[in-house]
Amino acid sequence: MALEETTGCRQRCLTVAYAGCIRTTGDIIGLMHSDDFFAAPHTLSRVAKLMENLNIDGVYGDLDYVSENDTSHIVRKWHSGPYSRKKLKQGWMPPHPTLYLRREIFDEWGLYDTSFQIAADYDAMLRYIVKGGIRLAYLDEVMVKMRVGGESNASLKKIIKKSSEDYRAIRRNGVGGIGTLAFKTCQK
Repeated sequence: MALEETTGCRQRCLTVAYAGCIRTTGDIIGLMHSDDFFAAPHTLSRVAKLMENLNIDGVYGDLDYVSENDTSHIVRKWHSGPYSRKKLKQGWMPPHPTLYLRREIFDEWGLYDTSFQIAADYDAMLRYIVKGGIRLAYLDEVMVKMRVGGESNASLKKIIKKSSEDYRAIRRNGVGGIGTLAFKTCQK
């Protein structure tokens, strides 16, 4: 299911993504933006290979931010590295377009909370990782190329809204407080 996210339709996209997760028949679910793309043709086969290990609940990897008009131009590299609880308190999170989880995680811990207009993905990831205690495998390679831009950084008002929602997600999932938000913001 492909969706195009344009200014002002993020809430609709979340609702449709939510519905897509419910309708999908696969055992492993990942969500990408409509203009993101895999960094290599073998990405999904590597995810599938790691997911053969029934002791892990999900896989994530690294991401390259690329120019909106020239996808060969890398603007920033997001090397996420292996997960640790300490890193969460320091604002770490896996790049959400690289995260693939078993269907059971969504069934048990829910999908996006659509009361979040911008940070629903961050809230969901914190819920899965902290409250769900999911076990993640790190794929040490760039999995996804993501074009720069997007709704959350479109204006100062949106940045403030995103920070407010990030803080709410941090507090509601017991990750930390204002320090965690500051670390998260500085990492971007």
